[in-house]
Amino acid sequence: MSPKLFITGGTGYIGGSVLHAIATTHPEYTITVLLRTIPASFTTTYPNIRIVGGTYDSTSLLTSEASQADIVVHNGDSDHEPSLNALIAGLLQKEKQTGNPGVLIHLSGTGIVSDFQTSPSTLGTQSSEIWSDIDATSLQKIRSRPDAAPHRNTEKILHAAAKEYADKINIAIMCPPDIYGPGTGLGRTSSALIPLYVKQIKKLGAAFYVREGTNTRSWVHIQDLTRLYLRVVETAVSTISNPSSAGKYFNENGYYFASTQEHTQIALARAVGAVLHKHGVIEKPEPRAIGLEEVDGMLKAVLWPDLARYLFASNSRTRAERAGREWGWKGEEEGLLEAVEKDILVALKEG
Repeated sequence: MSPKLFITGGTGYIGGSVLHAIATTHPEYTITVLLRTIPASFTTTYPNIRIVGGTYDSTSLLTSEASQADIVVHNGDSDHEPSLNALIAGLLQKEKQTGNPGVLIHLSGTGIVSDFQTSPSTLGTQSSEIWSDIDATSLQKIRSRPDAAPHRNTEKILHAAAKEYADKINIAIMCPPDIYGPGTGLGRTSSALIPLYVKQIKKLGAAFYVREGTNTRSWVHIQDLTRLYLRVVETAVSTISNPSSAGKYFNENGYYFASTQEHTQIALARAVGAVLHKHGVIEKPEPRAIGLEEVDGMLKAVLWPDLARYLFASNSRTRAERAGREWGWKGEEEGLLEAVEKDILVALKEG
C-alpha cells in the first residue's frame, strides 16, 4: 500500500525543496499538497500530486486532510498555532479510526536557541554554548526555553502532544540553522539571511559585524537539509509496517538539528565583502565594526523585534548529532564561504 503524505509549505524555500525531493525520489508515494496559489508549472512538474486549495487558517480542511494521511510534513509557518493544532487533531482522528499512529514532521528552527534576547553585552561575541539534539541536559534546556524565544510557542504544543499522545502520534521536530544554496521548488528558491545581509550592506556601503564579530552561527546547504528530510520521511514510512520502531526516531527521540558547519560573523562579513567589492557594489572589501545602536536601526518592520540582532549579532551553535548517529548524515555540498557568491548574485539580481 502506497504511503499517504500531506505536505504544507510547498512553495516556500524549504518546503518547496523538500516537496521536490520527496516527489522525485519517491514517485510511488501518494502525495497531497496544500496550496494557496498554484504555480504555473506545478501540475506539469508534479502531475501525480493532488492539490487542495487553502491556507494555514483553513483548519477544518487541515484536520480532514491530516486524518487521511499516514505522514504530515508541515513546512509552512513555523509559529502558526491554529494550523499545527488542526494537523495534530487530524492525526489523532486517524489513529482513533484506524488504530495506526500517524507521523507529524514539523519545521522549527535554531532561532529557539539563539542568545539574541539575553544580555546585550553578549552580542557580537562568541558563546561557548553548543546545543546537542541527543544530550539529555541540552534537550531539557531546549524544552524549557523562554516563551518569548522564536518557535517556542509551537514547540511547546509539539512537546506536549508527544508526551500526552505518545502511543497515538509520532512527532519529529526539524530544527535547521541558517540555510544557503539554491532551492529546487517552484516557489521561492533563494535563502533568507544572505539576501537580507546584502541589502543592509548596500545601505551601509560596507560589509559589517557587531563589536568583535566573533558571534557564531551554524549553517546547512539546502540540499543537505532535504537529504535529511528524506531520511526522516523514509523512516516514518518504515514505521507504518513496523510501529514498534517509531520510538527510536520520534517523540522523545524526535528532535533533529541539521547543522553541517559554523562560521563567525566576521568571517562571513569578510567573504561577503570580498564578493560585493569584486562586483563593484561596495568600494572596499574589508568589513567594519558597528555598534548595537546601528544594528538596531536595521530590519525594523520584518518578522519580529530585534531581528537584526538575531541575524547579525547573536550566537546559535548546534550539532546534528542525532542524524549523524542514526543515518550517518553529514554535509555533502559546498561550504557556505565557498558557495556564498552564488547566493549573493541571486540577491543582487532580486534587488
